[in-house]
Amino acid sequence: MSLLALSLAYIRARSLNALLNLLLLALGIGTIVLLILFSARLEERLTRDARGIDLVIGAKGSPLQLILSSIYQADFPTGNIPLAEVERWRRHPLVASAIPLAMGDNVAGFRIVGTEPAYPEHYGAALAEGRLWQAPFEATLGARVAADTGLEVGDRFIGSHGLGGAGAEHGEHPYTVVGVLEPSASVVDRLVLTPIESVWAVHGMTPHEESAEHDEPAESGSEQRPLEITSLLLHFRSPLGAVELPRLVNQESGLQAASPAFESARLLSLVGIGLDTVRAFGLLLVASAGLGVFIALSNAMQERRYDLAVMRTLGASRHTLLAQPLLEGLILAAGGAVLGLLLGHGVAELLGRLLPQARDMGLTGLIWRSEELYVVGLALGVGLLAALIPAIQAYRTDIAAALASRA
Repeated sequence: MSLLALSLAYIRARSLNALLNLLLLALGIGTIVLLILFSARLEERLTRDARGIDLVIGAKGSPLQLILSSIYQADFPTGNIPLAEVERWRRHPLVASAIPLAMGDNVAGFRIVGTEPAYPEHYGAALAEGRLWQAPFEATLGARVAADTGLEVGDRFIGSHGLGGAGAEHGEHPYTVVGVLEPSASVVDRLVLTPIESVWAVHGMTPHEESAEHDEPAESGSEQRPLEITSLLLHFRSPLGAVELPRLVNQESGLQAASPAFESARLLSLVGIGLDTVRAFGLLLVASAGLGVFIALSNAMQERRYDLAVMRTLGASRHTLLAQPLLEGLILAAGGAVLGLLLGHGVAELLGRLLPQARDMGLTGLIWRSEELYVVGLALGVGLLAALIPAIQAYRTDIAAALASRA
């Protein structure tokens, strides 16, 4: 009988114990694999949505909140800033491009964002059908919005006040869908894009058009709300902008500048604390499985002392006896690693299909990360380490004493 067949026979003889150790190891490996897939997709998503945006200008408040609301559309804005800031910073010699955003409403939970065609172009979003918006209350839908709401070109819809739920409806200002974008794997997929003038009109900030024939001032009783935007996305013309522009912006009493690169790294570090905690739990499960394999093999070696002695009398070398427990530990570890990989990828795929947040992030179990090789190596290493002492016990088996104990 070969060592492989013998090891499998020993595992079958203690199948319940082997199954429990396999499950423990699989749970630990699966947890770590799921975290690898999740953290990789999160980092990729944060990097992709922030690419090409060097600075965000908005109202005073939390810089992280400004980045989350303006780039990732995942938080409430810090406030509004005057429209005049758009042309002011757009004309700055250190600025290559500036894209304004105006927010305040949603449809079915998807944000309505007033902006310019440069915004979807920045993310490389192409049209699936129709065209980009041109006039107020024309809307171009992101791919995810169209898929979830069922809206098509030519349909009309009404926005609700607020960014995250069912607020008061603006029934007097319906939007018309004029286009749908192809999936771009970016934040644009989850947005309804429209001219900034649409957002102004809904919130009573319609531009005051002075007639060329009348130079009379507006009546004292009529108060015109100033035109505002939510934030401004800047791309530097040269690296000098990263040094000069944040300082210039932050000197303004009502403005702040936030760096997407810095705040994204800060966000990842905050999320990383929770991920490290779950990862430690996964490692604890792996260690528990290793301890279980060690205890099982140690007890097995005591029970197999007579079998080992017989194997020696039949010509098996000490190295053969050393290899058998090591092979048994490796088989258990490899089985746990395979089950763990299947479990981690399966849960990731399930979450990516069932949870909207995971789907937005692009979480899937159909990809392979190179870091998973280290996880497999960890599992095999734990199996070998757990089997090492029992293997040494087998190597040192006293043939005469073992045979005499059965005499």
